[in-house]
Order: sequence, then structure tokens, then C-alpha cells
Amino acid sequence: MALYCIGDIQGCDSALGRLLDTLGFSPSRDTVYLLGDLVNRGPDSAAVLRRCMRHDGALRSLLGNHDLHLLAAAHGARAPSRRDTLQPVLDAPDRSALLDWVRQQPLARTHEHAGQTLLMVHAGVLPAWSAADTVALADEVHGVLRGRDLPAFLRSMYGNTPARWSDALQGADRLRVIVNALTRLRFCSPEGVMDFESTESASAAPPGLLPWFDLPGRRTAHTLVAFGHWSTLGWLNRPHLLGLDTGCVWGGCLSAVRFGATLADREHIQVHCEQAQQPG
Repeated sequence: MALYCIGDIQGCDSALGRLLDTLGFSPSRDTVYLLGDLVNRGPDSAAVLRRCMRHDGALRSLLGNHDLHLLAAAHGARAPSRRDTLQPVLDAPDRSALLDWVRQQPLARTHEHAGQTLLMVHAGVLPAWSAADTVALADEVHGVLRGRDLPAFLRSMYGNTPARWSDALQGADRLRVIVNALTRLRFCSPEGVMDFESTESASAAPPGLLPWFDLPGRRTAHTLVAFGHWSTLGWLNRPHLLGLDTGCVWGGCLSAVRFGATLADREHIQVHCEQAQQPG
């Protein structure tokens, strides 16, 4: 049995298939975690979702901002953008099954491996949150995604405020902060105020901001966190941090990590991708 994480796929099913072949993936034996943004901007989002559904249990997904955007577009809560490639999913004969599968996926996961905890999110974790907090807060959103209030939630999901976490937050504001942190976060102030304007690399942080993972006092600093979302950051490998979005949809690579006997024992594996989108 092998354990893997894979970064942002964004509808690039051919690259995902080649990477799984390179890994020697066996759904009866292996566990692969996909770190969100399964769909959009690439050429075949529907095929990615069908592959995940076919191997559900072996391919374990979590949701990114593009996956939530798919649900919002399907429920009329968000207009398509010029770069979207979601229409084949929305027009698919199995549309209902695809969308129902997406809404069942969580926004955070943990996996216990050799007595250690691996925390997985799409984008980031706020400094005040422990690993247990992160999963519990993600579960609050997950409950709404699976419930009857999904359309109303999707209509209230977008926006950049509140920009910081408070335990006192309630209702739509509380859920929006959780979603923004887990699916959109890159930079943050030392006081925990999120920024959503800059998409530059970590080395080009705007004045007064830091990458979320470099914030002092972050409660998950000693838990291995694996994330995607940040293609301009690229491959990042620290003892307690793995960044796995290496820009597949932009003509970069689709990256995986294979874990060994411990979470510290890891191997980086990638395949090159055909460019599906032009930056800018």
C-alpha cells in the first residue's frame, strides 16, 4: 500500500492519467489524496470527475475554489468567466451525478500515517487554527454543501469580508471566512488579516504581508500541511509543509508526493503537462 498527494489538476485528465500510470497506481492497494481544483480551465473536467467517482475511496478529493465555482455556476449563483471550461460538465448527461459527487467532498482532510498527522487543504490555514480546528470548521461548510440550503449558501459565499477570523462569527460571514481561508488564501498579515489581491510568489509578498505558512505563532506549524492553489509558488518541500501546485494547466507539471515509512520519507514525482491556458 502506498500513500500519495497530488496537486491541482484543473481539468487536465490526460496528465492525471499519465501521472497515475507513472506512480503505478492501484485502486485496490493505494490511497491518493487530490488537493482540490479538480476542474476548470483545463480541457476535460468531466473526465477528471468521472475518474474520481470510478475510484472513489482510492482517489480521495477535497474541494478548491474552482470546484466550488462549478457548484455556484450550476446553481446560477455565479456567472461564468471567460476562462471557464465548465460547460461540458454542466451539459453532461450525467451532470446530476457529477455535481452530487462534488458537493459530497470536504474542504479539509487528515490522514494518520506512522503515528503522524497529515493535514490537507486546498489553499491555506489561518494561524489561530489547529489541525483539529481546521477539520471541524471545514465540516461546518461541508454540512451546508450537502444540505438543502446549498443554493442560498452559494449565493452568499463570494466576497472578501470579513478578512479575519473570530470565534464569534456566525452565519454567512463565518462560512465565508472558512471558505476563503481553505480555498483562496495566499498572503496574510501578522495579525491574521487575509489578502486576496496578490497572486505573486512567496518571495514577492506585498508590504506588511507574509505567506500564510510563514506567519509567527501558526498553530499548525508542527503538523505536516499539504496544499495546492499557488502555482506561482510552485513546488515547496519543507519538513512540515508541502506545496504541490506546479502549474499543470499553464503548461507546467502535475506533481505528486509518495510517502514512505514516515511522512518525512517522501519522493517527488511529476509529469509535464500540455498548456491549456495562457497566463494573464
